[in-house]
Amino acid sequence: MTSSVQAQDKVTTQRVTGGFALIDSLKRHGVSHIFGYPGGAILPIYDELYKAEQQGGLQHILVRHEQGAAHAADGYARATGQVGVCFGTSGPGATNLVTGIATAAMDSIPLVVITGQVPRAAIGTDAFQETDIFGITLPVVKHSYVVRSASDMPRVVAEAFYIAQTGRPGPVLIDVPKDVGFEEFDYIPVNPQEVNLPGYKPTVKGNPRQVDHAIQLLRAAKQPLLYVGGGAITSGAHAEIHALAEQFSIPVTTTLMGKGAFDEHHPLSVGMLGMHGTAYANFAVSECDLLIAVGARFDDRVTGKLDEFASHAKVIHIDIDPAEVGKNRIPNVPIVGDVQRVLQNLLRRLKEQNVTGDPTQTQVWRDRIQRWREDYPLVVPTYDVEISPQEVIVELCRQAPQAYYTTDVGQHQMWAAQFLKNGPRRWVSSAGLGTMGFGLPAAMGVQVAHPEETTICISGDASFQMNPQELGTLAQYGINVKTVIINNGWQGMVRQWQQAFYGERYSSSNMQSGMPNFEMLANAYGVKGVIVESRDQLAAAIADMLAHDGPVLMDVRVRKDENCYPMVAPGKSNAQMLGLPQKPAEVQPIELIYCGSCGAKNPSNHSFCPNCGAKL
Repeated sequence: MTSSVQAQDKVTTQRVTGGFALIDSLKRHGVSHIFGYPGGAILPIYDELYKAEQQGGLQHILVRHEQGAAHAADGYARATGQVGVCFGTSGPGATNLVTGIATAAMDSIPLVVITGQVPRAAIGTDAFQETDIFGITLPVVKHSYVVRSASDMPRVVAEAFYIAQTGRPGPVLIDVPKDVGFEEFDYIPVNPQEVNLPGYKPTVKGNPRQVDHAIQLLRAAKQPLLYVGGGAITSGAHAEIHALAEQFSIPVTTTLMGKGAFDEHHPLSVGMLGMHGTAYANFAVSECDLLIAVGARFDDRVTGKLDEFASHAKVIHIDIDPAEVGKNRIPNVPIVGDVQRVLQNLLRRLKEQNVTGDPTQTQVWRDRIQRWREDYPLVVPTYDVEISPQEVIVELCRQAPQAYYTTDVGQHQMWAAQFLKNGPRRWVSSAGLGTMGFGLPAAMGVQVAHPEETTICISGDASFQMNPQELGTLAQYGINVKTVIINNGWQGMVRQWQQAFYGERYSSSNMQSGMPNFEMLANAYGVKGVIVESRDQLAAAIADMLAHDGPVLMDVRVRKDENCYPMVAPGKSNAQMLGLPQKPAEVQPIELIYCGSCGAKNPSNHSFCPNCGAKL
């Protein structure tokens, strides 16, 4: 918007409703898509939305369930870096949004969530469809508002967008009583750059002395490791991480949220670490002497047994949120600031100090990691008759390497994380909350944001049944999402845990009885359905799916008892992994030694036994 128009806005007022002010404010903040579902309390806002859609430039996507609206807005935000917006009415409409709000909060995704509320005079009377959504969502939002006067609307929307996308991003709730939507006032717009919140000033520039201290540790390290999380995606620090890794020849591992922050085809990439991370990433983090945590929060699924996580390493922790620095692991060098800004400053200081990095300093370390990579590779099993789940992921990656991928939660999510090699913002998955039913509506949001791109949702048969109704949204708007169900007839990860840790007592985890015919279900919604039952059908079916002009639901019947490995058992260190593939002893490239605790054979270059975790 030009300064002349802004100046005109400052002096020109018009008599409008609170609903108009809300919609106009959203447009001024660059909103082009809203995901939602109407209801009585939010109708004044939808009436203004109707008029705005007639004028063009704004589209509302009618979902089939409010949870789908929140996840779609979340997927939109993850794929674009912009604030996602969703609407829901009061009572059940608002409470149906809660899971999506919590999902976004756990993964630091910027959302503005707008709910209708009963009229101001009825609040607190247990009126029809009244819930205290402000109170219900307090633990899972970054901030929240109840708009008590229509004249507050422009300021509240501007502040909500500013809070949602600055500092550590997160969801912001705006609850709008019905009569506020009708109420008229003299409207003076508040533009994004006019927000002033004196008590909210996120630190974005790292402390220079701490940056210099980090450089000292970098120069001394012989076994460094970059541990990159979702904060690097949020800040757009991909180029800076690449430059730092190459300058010091540092191997790079990413979290589930950090996928895409570093090119996984790069020889310095060791893939994802943690519970289902690569063996070589987990060994590397167990034996590194310097851990550079970049926008990561030392989550329990990453660290395993916390006191044994990177226990030999000094730690540099860079994060925008001061509450995360030192929360789970006390760093030697804490740096609070925007990841990209901090790394830019660090690289600039390196140049000023004429520090270039010596690749020979980490050569032995990188050679060790390469041997682990060769000894313990990720394996794609093949069977005489059955399709393995991993084969499906690998074939998708082969045919659509540049696609946007969303996932649901469970075994298929971990296989996708292991075998897909995504670019920045092309990996969209519920990491912190682990929300089943996330994948399809999130893919909807991604595809709406990038209509010319390929968007693939990888789901499981159990996860998909959480929100299958969003097939109707795909059909209504022609949203070209390709959904692939890895169908093993189980809640796969639950079954794996029951097999490994609960004496094979498979309590309420079999989904075979009552499973719908997914092909017929898709067809009923007007979406193309496909069933794949044999390996010789797989490649052609995926090619046909990708070529089809419209949404597709593909049901791939896979081996039912396939487990996701490697796996770090609960309470164990990352060096203790179940299901490690090993080469036969006669082709091991290095000498084998026996563990004194459990007797397992190990390559002599290991410090820990991967079977029991004992030191060798």
